[in-house]
Amino acid sequence: MGLFEKIKEGLAKTRTRIASAVDTLFSRKDPAFYQELEELLITSDVGPVVARTLVADLEDWQKKHPEATPDESLSHLEQKMAAEFPQTPPLWESPPQTGPLVILMVGVNGVGKTTTTGKLASHFREQGRSVILGAADTFRAAAIEQLRKWGEQLDIPVVYQKPGADPASVAFDTVKAARARKLDVAIIDTAGRLQNKHNLMAELQKIGSVIRKEDPGTPVEILLVLDATIGQNALSQLEEFRKITPVSGLILTKLDGTSKGGVVVALAQKHHLPVRFIGVGEKASDLLPFEPVMFVRSILRRG
Repeated sequence: MGLFEKIKEGLAKTRTRIASAVDTLFSRKDPAFYQELEELLITSDVGPVVARTLVADLEDWQKKHPEATPDESLSHLEQKMAAEFPQTPPLWESPPQTGPLVILMVGVNGVGKTTTTGKLASHFREQGRSVILGAADTFRAAAIEQLRKWGEQLDIPVVYQKPGADPASVAFDTVKAARARKLDVAIIDTAGRLQNKHNLMAELQKIGSVIRKEDPGTPVEILLVLDATIGQNALSQLEEFRKITPVSGLILTKLDGTSKGGVVVALAQKHHLPVRFIGVGEKASDLLPFEPVMFVRSILRRG
């Protein structure tokens, strides 16, 4: 199964909600067309600002192209929606010449952060990159054990300490081991106790400091993992994490479990952050690289 087919299959609930309604709207001439389209996008969690912008642009475009077919109009909407996603390339597309790329995984407990960390390690292994994992969520013994199991399953080394240990110490040891073994990527799972922002901020700042202690130029990608099933609440989580740490990209999990996958558009547009991956299932292979055009087409088209 190709990437596009995987995305379509994973987003089946969202596509069922949106695509058939979009098909009906675009196939008939109706004075309420623009209002109904805006309402459809909003109820799919695209967000009111993005929905109004997209619909206003489509209305203007159709006035300039009165002979446009429904398919051409839908294609224009797809292009505009896809353009809402920032296209900043991830650091792993231009990996460092020396030393490892470090990826910090952040997010509240319960979003699938540790599982996504393991899946991301699997993704890089599939690309032929050498990987090491760091279990820096030391306040949850289950998170440490879960990451160790991923390491065993993938035959990837995992750096960990006993529960309650200093997370920055684990991060330091992980990056140090990656440098010593000349590995490509070090992925570090961090705690997600957002209810105590000051402690979490201090913890993440300390982790960042120790990572760059031996090499100030160490490239660090900070990926925020969000649960897509919570819809617009994901926006407030993102806002809170951006106050704590310089998030550089997003991973949306559990998109297969929601009919409101449009929240991905709202998140990217409001905060101008690139979406790096989407999770559409339980298997390691269900963490998919995000492709804006494929994503938009998969939720707006029935076929």
